[in-house]
Amino acid sequence: MSKRMTIEVDGRRASYLTAGERGPVVLLLHGTYWSRVWEPVLDRLAAAGLRPVAVDLPGLGRSEGELTLETAAVPALAAWVARFAEAFGVAGPLAVAGHDIGGAIAQHLLAGGVSKVGRLALVNAVTYDSWPVPAVARYRDPAVVAATTVEELLAARRTAVTVALGRPATEAELSDYLDPWNDPRVCRSWMALAGAADSRYTLDLVPALRADETPKLLVWGDADTFQEVRHAERFAAEMPHTRLVRVAGAGHIPMENDPERVAGALAQFFSM
Repeated sequence: MSKRMTIEVDGRRASYLTAGERGPVVLLLHGTYWSRVWEPVLDRLAAAGLRPVAVDLPGLGRSEGELTLETAAVPALAAWVARFAEAFGVAGPLAVAGHDIGGAIAQHLLAGGVSKVGRLALVNAVTYDSWPVPAVARYRDPAVVAATTVEELLAARRTAVTVALGRPATEAELSDYLDPWNDPRVCRSWMALAGAADSRYTLDLVPALRADETPKLLVWGDADTFQEVRHAERFAAEMPHTRLVRVAGAGHIPMENDPERVAGALAQFFSM
């Protein structure tokens, strides 16, 4: 069974979900959501002999701290993930999967000279100039940030989560997903993440990614309206050693729509 644990990074507690006690560590990165998106696949990955670690970025989910526009930028978050991995004791090249903006962080870990990455997976992640989507980009306006209340951000996140799930959700599920945003500190951190969202962080990596020989896997819900599958198809066509696994009918969080398919693809890839 998955469990939540903490470890200290930069003097603050970083929260993460994990399953299993041993096996190769696979870092699972979230974006505009939190570690909850990975929960449906954790036990399946552990059953395949891996040790999945879904970390909450600082100031988000259950992690301590608070992001600013500077610390929420993709290069800064990639450097933080590298420090998390070091504190966790990950030895050797990283195995990393990124969802949503977490995919930009994962790409930066690989191609930005931050860490040695042995295998990279992207799950309905941002690529090229596919981001930020309008619902996120609006928080790049300081006036919008200043005027947004906790209640308003909660309502906006409820809409986003409802669409992203790609299936009917119970009130209990929505409340579970939305719970961190009841904390004003998390709301401020999330708006900093949104305010720092900039497609140049992925566009600038394209030349390095095209030259990179690291094995890459794309797992994509092909009914996603936030990060359309055409972006994954382009990435798979342009980047060497890249394979695309489509999850038919799944939305932006395919882990929720078809956890067996997603976990199976990730487990096979990271067990090679």
